[in-house]
Order: sequence, then structure tokens, then C-alpha cells
Amino acid sequence: MNGAPPDTAPGPFAPAQMPSAVLFSCNFNSVRSPMAEALMKYLYGHIVYVDSAGVRAQALDPFVIEVLDEIGIDIAKHKPKTFDDLEDTSFDLVITLTPEAQHRALEMTRTMSVDVEYWPTPDPTAATGSRDQMLDAYRQVRDRLMTKIKARFGPLAPAKG
Repeated sequence: MNGAPPDTAPGPFAPAQMPSAVLFSCNFNSVRSPMAEALMKYLYGHIVYVDSAGVRAQALDPFVIEVLDEIGIDIAKHKPKTFDDLEDTSFDLVITLTPEAQHRALEMTRTMSVDVEYWPTPDPTAATGSRDQMLDAYRQVRDRLMTKIKARFGPLAPAKG
């Protein structure tokens, strides 16, 4: 037994049930996965190691910097990387945000004991229209990822520093 009372089922927010390391992945590590990484670090970075990678690397999208800055998260120093650039692959959970990243994550983890989850996430770079309309597409992805992360990992408050 893990020390919890027998009549208490651990919830998604129980620190003992949290993975110790989470990797988010997408196609280029320039929009969706760094956004998810930053949100996860903001919410749970004090108890979980979080990283992100892409199938290929591409420069960080400036709209990502802007929409995260709107909620007080600074991601300007993020350096996009690929799966091959990861220094450590000892993740408990890999969350993929695109089909291509899902395929690559399953390939990487086929001989590892790691959970892989697929969270289909729209590509905000496909948005057209005015600058504000395009930013709205990024905000929708940001807010959707925030909601999904909170639902998956529970209502922990950010660490106060």
C-alpha cells in the first residue's frame, strides 16, 4: 500500500499520482508543444519536470510569445528542439498534439515503459484574417491546452516564489 487510507481513491490531483516527468510534442516545437510546456510548468513545474520537442525544429512563433505573455508567462527564451535533441528520454508521460508527433513518440517509446497520450490540437498557424483574428486562434489553442492540462492533472495552484 502507498500509505493512503484504504477508503480514499487517489484523484488526478494527488501529488503521489502525478508523473515525475512529462514531454509535450508536436510537429515543429514552435507553437503547440512549447505552449503546452509553458502552461504545464506554470501550473505544476514545482512538482513535475516538463519539456517539449518536435518532429522537426522551427523558430518559436512570435504569436505564442504574445498570447502567453497576456497571461503572465514568459516563453521568449524557449529554444525549439527535436526528439533527437532531448538530453533525457526518461519521461513517465508523453503527450502528443499532432498525428506526426504521435507516430514519432510511439516509435521512440516502443521499448520503454512510458504512457503516450494523444491530444489532437488545432494548428493556429492555419488561421487567416486580421492580426487580431489570428491572435484569437492562438488564444483558443492556449485556453484549450490550459483546460485540458488542468482536467488531466488536477487543480493544483502555481508555486509561489
